Amino acid sequence: MSASASASRRYLALFLPLLPADRFRALHPDTPADQPLAFVEKQRGAMRIVAVDARALRLGIAPGLTLADARARVPELAAIDHDPHADALWLERIADGCDRYTPMVALDPPDGITLDISGTEHLFGGEGALAADAERRIAALRLHLRHAVAATPEAAQALARYQTMPAPDEAAAVRRLPVAALRLEEEIEVALGRAGLKTIGDLAQRPSAPIAARFGSETVAALDRLIGHADSRIVPRRPLPALLFERRFAEPILRTEQALLTISELAGEAAGALEERRSGGRRFAVRLYRSDGLTRDLAIETSLPTRDPALVVRLMRERIDALADPIDPGFGFDMIRLAVPMAEPLDASQFQLEGGSVSEDALAALVDRLGTRLGRGRVRRFAPRDTHIPEQRALPLPAMDSPAPAPWGSPVPGEPPLRPLHLFDPPQPIEVLAEVPDGPPRRFRWRRTHHDVTRFEGPERIASEWWRVKVERLPDPEPSVVHPDPGRDDLEAGEEMPPARHPRPLLTRDYFRVEDARGRRFWLFRYGLYGSETDRPCWYVHGLFA
Repeated sequence: MSASASASRRYLALFLPLLPADRFRALHPDTPADQPLAFVEKQRGAMRIVAVDARALRLGIAPGLTLADARARVPELAAIDHDPHADALWLERIADGCDRYTPMVALDPPDGITLDISGTEHLFGGEGALAADAERRIAALRLHLRHAVAATPEAAQALARYQTMPAPDEAAAVRRLPVAALRLEEEIEVALGRAGLKTIGDLAQRPSAPIAARFGSETVAALDRLIGHADSRIVPRRPLPALLFERRFAEPILRTEQALLTISELAGEAAGALEERRSGGRRFAVRLYRSDGLTRDLAIETSLPTRDPALVVRLMRERIDALADPIDPGFGFDMIRLAVPMAEPLDASQFQLEGGSVSEDALAALVDRLGTRLGRGRVRRFAPRDTHIPEQRALPLPAMDSPAPAPWGSPVPGEPPLRPLHLFDPPQPIEVLAEVPDGPPRRFRWRRTHHDVTRFEGPERIASEWWRVKVERLPDPEPSVVHPDPGRDDLEAGEEMPPARHPRPLLTRDYFRVEDARGRRFWLFRYGLYGSETDRPCWYVHGLFA
């Protein structure tokens, strides 16, 4: 193993060889301790064993056997359906508890966890003390564990899984491992064994070119990662936060108020760090570490960047009060961590001369309280979009999201509004009387009521956004334009209306602002250009003016 790799990074591997059985016994404590367990699933048309407990192993039952063969050997064997999803969730819970040692934690499914402890081992008294503490906490959960520390994540996992005897140093221990530690395909492992290459040392002393030519380049790449000739890092299961603060306790704390007091102190430290960066947090995440290894997460979000510790604590209290399942400290919390995963630029706030902050901050505080209490998606605001399609100009988003950069349009002073306050989604079809097919409406019927148009303004032509995916989804209309017969000026005819044609997508709209005889104002549009796009344009009412 290269000296540079060994000196730069250190990894702790945790291997849980009996994870399914340990999880099952933890959830079913009434299971007899002397009952052998086997977890089965259907493979190749037969029920086969995929995991066992320690007693079944001692009785000679191993994964890969069919259930019939296993019960012929051990009649009292209990068969349980394998649940890999539940095992994965259990592994996630264990990894949550490992965050106390380092934020660089990665899963090695289905039964392993790898920690990058570079630079953090001194906080626990060294590598040995850190590994012993992890072993003690996992043993308290009644889980079987094998662990190892090495200079690469592959070497750490290989030692945890395959080392059977002590060695004078790490490099010698790795070279004694079987080629199965490379975790290659079964056919390659068999081929290596037939060639007399049974250990990592046998493989490492051979030239790379013949090995790659005979057994594949992935064999050489796996070997280089294992022995440290190639750089190898883990990918953390969670992105590293911008800022991280924690407090450890010699004696676990049992009260929520004590936890909130610690969160307040950590929020004060975070405020100082954010002020140095001229930033504010948009999201604050608290993790409470119980002394038995379990964790509890709390998170809040703010609509604007902030570094006010009082606000953070107040929202955390709101979050705790809104929990359906109250926080259970168990035997107490021995560590509390505050992370700021999302931060944005925040300059000094402008205050009014008579005191108090600007109204935008007060609105943001209200949004934060309501969002924390009711849920992030329950409080929304409209954000403007860069489009001229009326029904798509405003998009409802969670109020805690950043405001859109596009500004809202302001009406011309002294002029009537160009857009109504109320829009129908989708637009509602109407029957229209017009002098000519491409002329303004003279009369229309909507909701079985006739409206005589006394004033109109338009048309305002809005073409479809042909460069995008089909954005217009209008209903199949029934009404259509009615061309009046000579000497006839109403729609009260006994004959049926001619059937309307369904509008084609991506047609042009001509909008009219109209006012009827009673002073009511409507926003109507004709869908489709007469002659060039359709021979029978359809009409809709899209909105109502106040």
